[in-house]
Amino acid sequence: MVTVLYLFGFERIGVAVSDIYFVDPHPLEGQEGAERGVRLELRRLEPGELKGSIYSSRPITVDRPLWRVDLLESVSGTPGSFDRTHHHPGIRGWEPGRRVFDERLSQEPLKWLGERLADLEGVLDEAGAGRDEVTPADVTGLRERAPEIVETVARLLETVRAAHPAAPGGAEAATSVRASWL
Repeated sequence: MVTVLYLFGFERIGVAVSDIYFVDPHPLEGQEGAERGVRLELRRLEPGELKGSIYSSRPITVDRPLWRVDLLESVSGTPGSFDRTHHHPGIRGWEPGRRVFDERLSQEPLKWLGERLADLEGVLDEAGAGRDEVTPADVTGLRERAPEIVETVARLLETVRAAHPAAPGGAEAATSVRASWL
């Protein structure tokens, strides 16, 4: 399995999307076993100074997460079930808060995601992040690009489901695995 990272950048905020496969060494009850799917995070972006001429590449830092959505399914379950799909409305530093399972998110994950991405201020309020984290250009840019981001997530979900469900690198018996950019 080769993990993929997509990054949509705006002014001070970015949306990072990656496929993910993991086995939690300390799962919650009912959450045992391998999971796979797509993770999306709102991240702070920091542009760096040019390191050369005006034509040089600009360093970019993809910094701390502000919000996370995990469109996951149990590997042993039915593809399309979204039986492990959840979001983390709050993140402290680099650690996600508790998993929040939302019935609508599991029933219509792409529609739910599109609506949330189009409401950046609402997402930040729910996450407990200040609106000073973003600019009006971030709000507008994300709202305009939300359909494209949702299409990217949908394509990546199809790719994940089409792949063999076994663990990456033959780690089927492992008690702790994480294969993802995010």
